[in-house]
Amino acid sequence: MEFTLTEEQKMVQRTVREFVTKELMPLEQEVLRNEREGRPGIPAEEIKNLQLKAKKLGFWGINTPEEYGGANLGPVMTALITMELGRTFIPFRFGGSADNILYYCNEKQKKKYLLPVINGERKSCFALTEPGAGSDAANIRMSAVKDGSDWVLNGEKIFITNGNEADFAMVFAVTDKEKGVRGGVTCFLVDREMGWRSEYIPTMGDWGPASLIFENVRVPEENILGEPGKGFELGMKWIGQGRWMIPARAVGTAERLLQMGIDYAKTRVTFGKPIAERQAIQWMIADSAVEIEATKWLVLRAAWMAEKGLDARHQSSIAKLYGANMAYRVVDRVLQIHGGMGYTKELPIERWYREIRLWRIYEGTDEIQRYIIARNLLKGHVKIGEW
Repeated sequence: MEFTLTEEQKMVQRTVREFVTKELMPLEQEVLRNEREGRPGIPAEEIKNLQLKAKKLGFWGINTPEEYGGANLGPVMTALITMELGRTFIPFRFGGSADNILYYCNEKQKKKYLLPVINGERKSCFALTEPGAGSDAANIRMSAVKDGSDWVLNGEKIFITNGNEADFAMVFAVTDKEKGVRGGVTCFLVDREMGWRSEYIPTMGDWGPASLIFENVRVPEENILGEPGKGFELGMKWIGQGRWMIPARAVGTAERLLQMGIDYAKTRVTFGKPIAERQAIQWMIADSAVEIEATKWLVLRAAWMAEKGLDARHQSSIAKLYGANMAYRVVDRVLQIHGGMGYTKELPIERWYREIRLWRIYEGTDEIQRYIIARNLLKGHVKIGEW
């Protein structure tokens, strides 16, 4: 059993940390100022320029297969990179990648959708959630009715990330009500110009999701992604690949926050002593460090299982549940350590506080993760004490 990083992993980790420190962290005060004044935190063009800088360092398409010009670094390396990116709240992702289910495109679709997304020429969004179907994704109601060589889509999708900026959406609709999710849901590639519209949804954080409205939107048969009736399976593959990415990001964020708490505790003096000497503060720091360490290894185990081709769903749910809650506890403690200053918008703590709260909801709520974990144990899919 080996717990050390390889030299390559250490080199990648150092390079990404240096990029985050030199290129992304200096933008934080500007982003906070823009958000206070009601402007977008960071322009899309600036993100694109940062992606091009990262490309010169070799960070382009980190999860993209080599045949499409990517590095295909694998889940473990991706987890390490995501931890480093979590050290800043700047919404940055390395370029040259595409949603995993877009690789199910046929050759014609690859030219129109997959390759332009990888090259940064088009933007996609994943449209599964509906007003009455969030955690219960199997309850989707959007309909797709065959009319000649087209399908006509009607319904609404909600809380769609990148929905306001996307050129096209991967939309999941019911094509056979009787079969439902067992062969009656199909995924469609739907260009914005086909007629759907998006509406911005204000939230407590910087996440700017959209509501997508479909009113008699006609989609050609050739725009079905994968096989007809197999859409729900594709949707679950999209969701499953991201669950351990959230706690990976939580590790980096919590480490940065904890260091802020430690630094402040050493300099803040009350009643003649730094608060770092108070047991109450020391316990906050100790508990946070333990929980961060636990999350780190939960994440890396889930990523390792995925890299080995093993079924990582149970482990990913454990990592997602524990990691999202860990980050929430850590940011709360660090805000408490900073007192009133932590509550102000002058520091990034309150901004992280709002962002981190979302992690316990999207990509499967706490309750859904508990349901999955308990179900796996009760039905014997996973056995206690088994390696």
